[in-house]
Amino acid sequence: MKELSQLLEKLEYQCISGSMNVSVEAVVYDSRKISPGCLFLCIAGANADGHDFAAEAVKKGAKVLVVQKEIPAEGMEDVTVIRVKDTRYAMAFISASWFDYPAKKMKIIGVTGTKGKTTTTYLVKSILENAGHKVGLIGTIEVIIGEKRIHAINTTPESYLLQEYLNQMAQEGCDAVVMEVSSQGLKLHRTQGFLFDIGIFTNIEPDHIGPNEHADFEEYLMCKGLLFRQCRIGIVNRDDVHFEKVIAGHTCEIETYGFDAKADLRAENLHLVKKPGELGVLFDVKGLMDFTVEVATPGRFSVYNALTAIAICRHFAVGEDKIKKACLEAKVKGRIEMVRVSDDYTLMIDYAHNAMSLESLLGTLKEYEPHRLVCLFGCGGNRSKMRRYEMGEVSGKMADLTVITSDNPRFEEPQDIIEDIKTGIRKTEGKYVEICDRKEAIAYVIDHGEPGDIIVLAGKGHEDYQEIKGVKYPMDERDLIRDILKERGWKKDLQTLS
Repeated sequence: MKELSQLLEKLEYQCISGSMNVSVEAVVYDSRKISPGCLFLCIAGANADGHDFAAEAVKKGAKVLVVQKEIPAEGMEDVTVIRVKDTRYAMAFISASWFDYPAKKMKIIGVTGTKGKTTTTYLVKSILENAGHKVGLIGTIEVIIGEKRIHAINTTPESYLLQEYLNQMAQEGCDAVVMEVSSQGLKLHRTQGFLFDIGIFTNIEPDHIGPNEHADFEEYLMCKGLLFRQCRIGIVNRDDVHFEKVIAGHTCEIETYGFDAKADLRAENLHLVKKPGELGVLFDVKGLMDFTVEVATPGRFSVYNALTAIAICRHFAVGEDKIKKACLEAKVKGRIEMVRVSDDYTLMIDYAHNAMSLESLLGTLKEYEPHRLVCLFGCGGNRSKMRRYEMGEVSGKMADLTVITSDNPRFEEPQDIIEDIKTGIRKTEGKYVEICDRKEAIAYVIDHGEPGDIIVLAGKGHEDYQEIKGVKYPMDERDLIRDILKERGWKKDLQTLS
């Protein structure tokens, strides 16, 4: 229980009716969870408006309503109505107060950007834990609190849920939290109510533009930049052509990283690393730190992810040896995740599920000059057909062999989706086979892998299900590989998946 005045202490507001002398039993923003004595936040969402449930909230016993627009006065005689400019903004500060400002008890690191957020957060977590810190994680895949893992719904949770997670992390003894910060999360004020100790910008490309997201690229860019008005130290990728616009109006100290000679933390002397069943990069770190590091994932974007993590961990005084060890050992489920099934060829799982990410991935892998680049993928049902055409065309142009299969068909027929992908691939000279059943398709690439091949299973990544006709069935590509190897009696290789 908390006093209303305490919950509102960091907000500008107007008491429209009722008394400020109220004790609040709970903070609620979902009309289905209204309880007696609660404060109900009327949130105007994309599909529903909490103001429409104000009368119902009062009938169910809400003591306080927080609104941003007029509501009917009838029936409001025994309730306190607080008017604010933006209820989402208010919710962030009210939630922070409700949980006693848990962010103040830990170092909070926020990572924003179009690509690289997920990998960077796991890499940071790995390095800091190697250095003896206890680290919570909030991201696209999951929320990690001690030994507990919670499936993520949004990249950045609603502000109340975010504060609840931070509170649990503080109680669990975490001294640091690393989290992905989406442009939507910034736009909808989910990260208000506290200051990030460190804010990170990885890169930006046109994305998330459309209904219920961003009106155009300029708004997307502006929302990303909001992070640098909510942090103490900003660490940005100097190589990104938009980096100056992203930090425009910043209120924090700025550091830069990248390949650019003007970057504060630089990568130099990049070398590609090829080992049996593995790919990586080796490079020198220069500028604010000076040592050589190897990363067990391929490509320039792996260098950027590592530089970001190194730049962060410098502020935690993490030693070079611990950084080097973590960079070599850190792995992220479904993000260029190599699965060792043979010394002859390299097999990996990646979440690339649109043309832009697939093109970036395949372009990176071609730099390793494989004997053949083999790309296995499908496309989701009840989604844009254009994505299917584009992914088919990208794979046809860049891969030596494409294996077209099923992904999440949802309410469409898998074969219809495959036909759309073939429309795109037929614009190219690329070779392809189609195998609708995903396990059979994976078995095909394993059985037909040739020495020096790089084989990518694209699209599913960290997902452990397949959605068919509205039902999610268990399907983890690692389990499929394990079963395929077991069926073939490859006991030695089977151990690498356990």
